[in-house]
Amino acid sequence: VFAQYLGLGEEDELYRAVLERAYRQVRSSEVEVDMDSGSATDALRRLIEHDVRYHSQHPELVRLVMNENIHRAEHLKQIPGMQERNRGVITLLSGIIERGQREGIFRPDIDPIDLHMNMTALAFYNVSNQFTFSHNFGVDMTSAEAVERRAAQISDILLAWVCIQR
Repeated sequence: VFAQYLGLGEEDELYRAVLERAYRQVRSSEVEVDMDSGSATDALRRLIEHDVRYHSQHPELVRLVMNENIHRAEHLKQIPGMQERNRGVITLLSGIIERGQREGIFRPDIDPIDLHMNMTALAFYNVSNQFTFSHNFGVDMTSAEAVERRAAQISDILLAWVCIQR
């Protein structure tokens, strides 16, 4: 369900409820990821790969976010408490970053919002551009193998960025 198809009024309330639920579900799924076992690198890899898989399994979230960006977050701004709820992932990432810094693995200048933005951007692309990329290059971005390969690549990319180069 997208706002441009819904019109105005009660449908907007329904759309906002769908949007809020989509965000709540992704945030809830992230806190279920094992952040305690292994190193901070292991925890971050698990969270990154989780997010790649989650976006692939929930293309409606990507489409809702794309729609909200087209409409300059018009509906998102009207959902009370949304910013605070979304900050949970930043708190989660801050903990991983601090742990990695204590372990001597992560650089000292990693901003959790930058890390989240990069994670989301890379996870998002597989869904938002799957049809055009597939058409232009003949690549199936939706197969289980492609999603797993991309999850590993994205975590490798981001870990190379956050880790101290030795």
